[in-house]
Amino acid sequence: MPPADPVASTSDAAENGAAPEVSKNKRFRKPKEWDHEGIDHVSLCWALKWKIDPFTAEDNKAGAFAEESSFATLFPKYREKYLREVWPHVTRALEKHGVACVLDLVEGSMTVKTTRKTFDPYIIMKARDLIKLLARSVPFPHAVKILEDEMACDIIKIGGLLRNKERFVKRRQRIIGPGGSTLKAIELLTNCYVLVQGNTVSVMGPYKSLKEVRRIILDCMANVHPIYHIKELMIKRELRKDPSLATQSWDRFLPKFKKRNLKTSEKTSAKNRKLEARAEARGVDPVTLRQEDEQKEREKRGKKVYTPFPPAQQPSKIDLQLESGEYFLKTKEKDAKALEKRKEKQQAQTAIRQAQRAEAFIAPSEPAALAPSETIKKRKRSEREVETEEERRERKEARRRAKEESGGVKGEREGKKKRKSEGGEA
Repeated sequence: MPPADPVASTSDAAENGAAPEVSKNKRFRKPKEWDHEGIDHVSLCWALKWKIDPFTAEDNKAGAFAEESSFATLFPKYREKYLREVWPHVTRALEKHGVACVLDLVEGSMTVKTTRKTFDPYIIMKARDLIKLLARSVPFPHAVKILEDEMACDIIKIGGLLRNKERFVKRRQRIIGPGGSTLKAIELLTNCYVLVQGNTVSVMGPYKSLKEVRRIILDCMANVHPIYHIKELMIKRELRKDPSLATQSWDRFLPKFKKRNLKTSEKTSAKNRKLEARAEARGVDPVTLRQEDEQKEREKRGKKVYTPFPPAQQPSKIDLQLESGEYFLKTKEKDAKALEKRKEKQQAQTAIRQAQRAEAFIAPSEPAALAPSETIKKRKRSEREVETEEERRERKEARRRAKEESGGVKGEREGKKKRKSEGGEA
């Protein structure tokens, strides 16, 4: 007997008024009571998530817990004074959730534990995070926010990532940045509170942001500057504003930074890529092009003169110390000599720096004041240097005409005088 057509059977069932036959893949799916159009959603960028109501005592149907749960953590000596001041506030904050807390100044520890009034099963984990943050120098107004449902924390240990102490201090300072600017940028872009203290970094914020901050911190300790991640986060924040990009890949928008320190294999592959690009542009085989490059390099280096004798051995550090006599000095004398050299170098640098600062107080050289006649001559000379050949010709022509006019006027005056004198004699 041939198998029944599922489409035909569904249409027949719909015509007869019966419930349509469910597909084999969907036969176990049931309608969900909590997923309908009237459900209350909270908007988060372009996505939607269900609204989570706070957990109250009415939600705990089982009543009090069967056993007591407790957590304890140690705190450093310098935090003792602050913890004694804020401990009444800590007690009041935990009493609202039915959690007891104990501050032991003898052992230097803080303990939190559940009581008969505790109704939230997860609140003891939040209380544990609270005392951990207080032990890591997080101020109480910030640390108490961990009791909220949407808030999580992460304490990143960075002390054992580097052996060199100086390098560790520099990279830890790189997280903070000049005047705390880098740390502020990370906090604004990730909506987290970040505190760098000793060998740990305490972070408080949403779960997704904690992963981003952890990646920034660990990469910074691995010599990747936080500014690269900050640029990436700024671009992502702008891309989130466009709902059309929600289902697309953002790789084409994100920056791609080149590594400065490449491995030998990476250098070779980069060199081969450049060679193939050159060969493709010239239309030549890459092997032939490589041979030509090797030949040019060989000619550039020149032919070495063969000698059967090995080169002279270079003196070792101990040989140089023996020659200078430093090898026989005592430890204190060596330290004193090194200190003296360091002071000489510092004095030389100080002298250079003072000379550079003194340059700002040296008056600039001013030209000597000229007489009025010299100033006019100098101005005329500069005007003559600027004028063109045609302007010079026009100026000479104007001067000649002026002379002719002045000469004609002078002749007329002399004629009048002569005529007057002749008339007087007559």
